[in-house]
Amino acid sequence: MRHAETVTFGGSGLDRAATLRGDAAALAAALAQGRVLPVWRGKPLINGDDLGWVGPGSPVLAGAGPAVFLGLDEGIARFAQDISHWSPEAGAPAVEAGFFDPSEQRHPALDDSFAFAELRGVMVRLTPRAAELAASAKAVLHWHRSHGFCAACGAATLMTQGGWQRDCPACAAHHFPRTDPVVIMLVTRGNSLLVGRNANWPEGMYSLLAGFVEPGETIEAAVRREVFEEAGIRVGAVRYLASQPWPFPASLMLGCAGEALDETITLDPAELEDALWVSREEMVSAMAGLHPRLKPARKGAIAHFLIANWLADRLD
Repeated sequence: MRHAETVTFGGSGLDRAATLRGDAAALAAALAQGRVLPVWRGKPLINGDDLGWVGPGSPVLAGAGPAVFLGLDEGIARFAQDISHWSPEAGAPAVEAGFFDPSEQRHPALDDSFAFAELRGVMVRLTPRAAELAASAKAVLHWHRSHGFCAACGAATLMTQGGWQRDCPACAAHHFPRTDPVVIMLVTRGNSLLVGRNANWPEGMYSLLAGFVEPGETIEAAVRREVFEEAGIRVGAVRYLASQPWPFPASLMLGCAGEALDETITLDPAELEDALWVSREEMVSAMAGLHPRLKPARKGAIAHFLIANWLADRLD
C-alpha cells in the first residue's frame, strides 16, 4: 500500500462482497447473523473509539429503513440502516447548524457509552476499517434519502442490490450512488504554499484550494481552472498525489500538487474570503497550533494530510 492510501477513509481492504448484493436470500441470511450500524440524520452511532454496532433485532432499529450491505469484515457481515425518523427525548442536545455539529444524541435503548456523533469529530479516532465502513454508510444512506424518485420519469424508486442500486418500477430505469469528483490542490511556489479560507469556516482556519471537476474536464484542467478562478494564480505542471472518499455528503477528493507560475493573488470574493502564501516555516508553526493567525485544516481531512506530508517531504 502506498503511503498516500493511509489518509483517513482510505482503503482498509474491506471485502465489499459485491457478488452477494444480487442474492436476496444470501443477504437476508447474512443480516440475521451480522451487525448493523444505525445512522441518525447523517450521524453514525459511536461507542467510545469504535462504531456502535448493534444486532439486527435491536430496538434502536425499530422503524428503520432497509439495510444497506457494506461488506464482509473478517467474515462478519456489516450493514447500515437509517433511523432518521427517530426523535430524541425532550431536553436532548439539539442539532447545531454550521460547519461542524458538536452535539451528540443518545438513544434510550442503549447505555450512555453509545451516541450519535458528527463523523468529522470522531474520524481520527476510528481504525481505518471502521472509518471506511462509516464513510460508506453515511454516503450511501444520504444518497437514498435524496434520490427516492426516478430522474427519468419521476416515479418512486425501490432499493435493490443490497442498497447499491435503486430501480424504477414504472420505467425500469436503474440508478446508482453518485460520487462527485473534487480536486484539492497543494499549490507551491518555491518554499511557499497557497492557502485560502471560506467565510463559513472557523475563525483563522486556512486550507488548500478545492473545487468540483466539471463535465468534460480532466483533473489537471480542473486544478488549473479552480486555482485561477479563486485566486488568479496560473498553475503549470500538475501531478496526482492521493485520494480520499469524503462523505459530506458524497465527494471523492483528488489531491494534486501544482506548480504556480506567478504569485500575485487576485481574489474572487464569491469563492474565498482570503487567500495567501504561507512559508514552510509558518506552516510548521500553524500545524503545531502556535501560529498567531493561522489554524490548519481539521485533522483527518486530506488537506491536513497533504500539508503534513509536504512539510515532511514524503508526498510520494
